[in-house]
Amino acid sequence: MGNFVHKPVLVTESIEGLQVRRDGWYIDCTIGTGGHAEAILGRCAPGGHLLGIDADLEAIRAAAERLKHYDGSFILAQDNFRYLEDICNRFGSRPVNGILFDLGMSTLQLEDRNRGFSFQHDSSLDMRFSPEQELTAADIVNTFPEEALAGILHSYGEERRSRQIARQIVQSRPLRSTGELVQVVQRVIRVRHKIHAATRTFQALRIAVNKELENLELALEQAVDILDLGGRLVVISFHSLEDRLVKGFLRREAQGCLCPPGTAVCVCGHSPTLKLITKKAIRPSLDEVRANPRSRSARLRVAERIALGVEIEIGN
Repeated sequence: MGNFVHKPVLVTESIEGLQVRRDGWYIDCTIGTGGHAEAILGRCAPGGHLLGIDADLEAIRAAAERLKHYDGSFILAQDNFRYLEDICNRFGSRPVNGILFDLGMSTLQLEDRNRGFSFQHDSSLDMRFSPEQELTAADIVNTFPEEALAGILHSYGEERRSRQIARQIVQSRPLRSTGELVQVVQRVIRVRHKIHAATRTFQALRIAVNKELENLELALEQAVDILDLGGRLVVISFHSLEDRLVKGFLRREAQGCLCPPGTAVCVCGHSPTLKLITKKAIRPSLDEVRANPRSRSARLRVAERIALGVEIEIGN
């Protein structure tokens, strides 16, 4: 791990979105190497506290080292944020004043040649956030039926040539490394100017291995219940699938009745739980993108917990 330091994205905007205060309780659901957590603690400590969660043990170790000068003000939990409510109950940290999700892959993970997240290195087809998970990318590419593979590549990678790639994968089995998978994809996609030919395939497999969208939806639902009134929820996403899920969830929780249009009498009983603070996603500045090119796809959204029954105008 060495002296590796990950550069967090939209730090100032995150702190402003959370409205971090000196005595507050905050949760960083994807603490990574601790960049955002360090900024939160810099604003809320002493007196405030932070619970940091990450499924990746190496990330937890990196965060512990980075945050050691805030000893006593933070707790770290190696766990999946899909169990957010249980984790909070375990450490007695509810209700809280702010919750942050930074959904991007850390450079620490991408640069680890043993994890299989990057198509830039030839390594094992793993892609698990935690070694405790059973399913690996190798399991998917070597055992899933062609139709199921194509569905994963289309749904999670938005790959237009998903069927052709799935067919090539099945015909090339067994695949043992990321390098072999890249070669298979490049037989189908010979030229792609804007992004690497294997980008969408690797994204799709990583999402499938870690159940990222399913876990995110579960965690967002729990986050609403954990937030104190006036508490802020901040989510940073890095691709359209995540951002659509987050945007849809926040808009749904910011409105009342969810019954289909034309329903004479409301039968859903839904009440608003959130107020949208950002009507549109916040993007990194040009200066940040120049300094950290990996930030260019980031989208930040903010919402605030409100009392049930409060009517909120959503807008466009």
